[in-house]
This record gives sequence, C-alpha cells and structure tokens, in this order.
Amino acid sequence: MPRKQTEPRPGAPSLLRRRVPAARGGLAALFGLALAALAACSPAPLPPGDRIADASEDQNRAVHRFNVALDRALVGPAANAYGDVIPRPVRRGVGNFASNLSQPSYVLNNLLQLRIDDAAKNTLRFAINSTVGIGGLFDPATALGLPAEVTDFGETLHIYGVGEGDYHVLPVLGPSTTRDSVGRVVDFAMNPLRHVVDPPQSTYLLGARALGAIGTRSELGGAIDDILYGSEDSYAALRSLYLQNRRFELGGGGADPYADPYVAGGETGVPEAGADPYLDPYADPYFDPYAP
Repeated sequence: MPRKQTEPRPGAPSLLRRRVPAARGGLAALFGLALAALAACSPAPLPPGDRIADASEDQNRAVHRFNVALDRALVGPAANAYGDVIPRPVRRGVGNFASNLSQPSYVLNNLLQLRIDDAAKNTLRFAINSTVGIGGLFDPATALGLPAEVTDFGETLHIYGVGEGDYHVLPVLGPSTTRDSVGRVVDFAMNPLRHVVDPPQSTYLLGARALGAIGTRSELGGAIDDILYGSEDSYAALRSLYLQNRRFELGGGGADPYADPYVAGGETGVPEAGADPYLDPYADPYFDPYAP
C-alpha cells in the first residue's frame, strides 16, 4: 500500500515547506562529494610571495581605473558621509548584522572542507548572535570566545587542489584571482540564506551587505586612500597587498604583510637556530659601552 504523504503543518510558512527539504538534500549531496574529493586531493601549492601571474594586466588596469573613478566620485564620498552622519554604535550594529549574514556560508564551506570543529563554532556563533544578539546587531559570541572562523569557497577550492590562477580585477568588487572569482560566484549561489528567504526580505539583506561594505570603507578610509591616491602605482600596490595577504590567509604562501620586522627571527617571528636568546632587537647597534 503506498505510503500517505505527510501534509505540512497548518500555518507553517510556505517558504519553509517549499525549500527546506530540497536544501537538506542538496547539502547532503555536497557533503558526500566533499568526502570523496578530499580523499583524493591535497591543498594546491601556494606560489612564492613574489610570483605574480597577471596575463590580462592591460584589461585589469582598465577595470582598476574604473574602480578608482567610482570610488572617487561615489563610494568614497558616500562612506565619508556615512561615517560623519551615522553614530559609531549604529554603524557597528549594521556591520555586525551584515557579518552575521555570512555565517551560514562559512558553515557550509567548513563542512565542505571537513573542518567540523570550525563548522560547529560558526553554527554556535550564528545561533548566539541571531538570538541573544538580536538578529546579529550585537556580537556577544566574540565576547564568549567564539570569533568568526572566516572562510569562503575560494579557500575550499584551494583545499581541493585548485590552483590560484591569474590575477584579476573585478568591476566594483576589486582584486581577485581566477580561483577566488569562481569562489565568489559559488558563495553567492550557495549561501543557505538565499534558499530560505524570499523577496522582498532578500533584497533587504543585500542592502544590509552593501551598507556594511560602505561602513568598512569608512572605517578603513585612511589606509584605502593612501593606496588608491597616495601610491605612485596604485594598481601594483593593491595587487601586491592582495596577493600577499590572500596567500598568507591560505597557509603561508609568503610573509605576513602585517608582521613586525623588528621581531627576532625576521618575518616568521621564530628565532633562528643558535641565535642569542638574550639579544635585544631594539638595542642601538652603534652603542659603545666604553665611551665616556
């Protein structure tokens, strides 16, 4: 006798009735593929810190000029006005909310990377900030020792053995690589929130992300202005900074761009074998202890 299909609970949101079963099946299939793929793959080797593959440099420079012009005419002034008019606590709340929207995507990538511990931390963080933090406006999870374990599908591809590819500059979005450009598209398509939130609410979420980006531009305005408008070649400066930072994030493809050059041991901070453990790296090398 055929089994009677269970009807959705009366009053249940049609959105969840329609999408949740399909989403669960898709996640299960992705997780199974991840297990099979990672069993046969190893992370892609990272290029040396000074290696740059920029086959489309002329096109990239044209897009970079467009992005700089857009920042000069619209994004920069909007970010400055946002920082001047909106109080810092409100800006922080908007930034927290926008950041919280990325947590489900982090969890999905954690699972695809088989980093179950990180997935559990990000899941708990999302639950705490979405409830106790009033929808993510506040960030009590960080205070409880649960900072975001940030990741993306570009890192997932790296773990699966996909190489970095060429350097690219995307309109509006800025620096990227072939691998990270694909990752951006997949992250956007795969974010679980897209499968459980319908318009117009989904439009509001995109607006919150855009406002969060404007807030970030406001907070980092001085550093960004130095690179875009104070560098002799802002394209080369931004390309170098992006690639060094991205390779460091993925596991040490170069020196930490934020490392303290005065730490003993140079860029790594680890003293060299045989080094004097009492050496003061800040001492004056020309100091004469016998001088009067």
